[in-house]
Amino acid sequence: MIAWIAANIGTILAALAVLAIVVLVVVKMAKDKKRGVSSCGCDCASCAYNCGARAAKK
Repeated sequence: MIAWIAANIGTILAALAVLAIVVLVVVKMAKDKKRGVSSCGCDCASCAYNCGARAAKK
């Protein structure tokens, strides 16, 4: 088992780094959604989700 880990340490570390980045992005998106922050960065008037209307209702 240790030999397998030693042989694949680079792949394991890269996978852990990618997993950590994905987790951080998902956590940030969840926090932003709770606060009502839009992540699209576009013009809300043309937003398919009508983010401008939701902001006006608050």
